[in-house]
Amino acid sequence: MITVHENYVVDEQGNRKAVVVPVKEWEQILEALEALDDISVYDAAKRYPSDAVPFEQAVLEIREGKAE
Repeated sequence: MITVHENYVVDEQGNRKAVVVPVKEWEQILEALEALDDISVYDAAKRYPSDAVPFEQAVLEIREGKAE
């Protein structure tokens, strides 16, 4: 669990407009978001099983813009 020590930037009426967090905490948040994105992509790929493609062929298709 990430502990966040946030500070809010507010306007003249006291409405929250932005958040300031320490850099180390922001880096932890970004790492967690990247991990969640990886999990989401993996889960999506598992929903649509397909035949295995040799690595070299996959790289070639990506370079040629043929990858789905």
